[in-house]
Amino acid sequence: MDYRGEQFIVELKIWRGSEYNERGEKQLTEYLDYYHKDKGYLVSFNFNQKKETGVKEIRVGEKTIVEAVV
Repeated sequence: MDYRGEQFIVELKIWRGSEYNERGEKQLTEYLDYYHKDKGYLVSFNFNQKKETGVKEIRVGEKTIVEAVV
């Protein structure tokens, strides 16, 4: 996503479990490598009744991912 001259790497996923989420994080880090960025954003849409929503910052290797679960 390009916004006001800056480029942001954003991945959108539907929550399908922890293993699927980890693959999404890995996919996002690969995009970050390709675009030479250190920080990306992952938005997970979780339709479970007992979901845990919120925003957290995680490290995957040398990359930072801001993950939001909605």
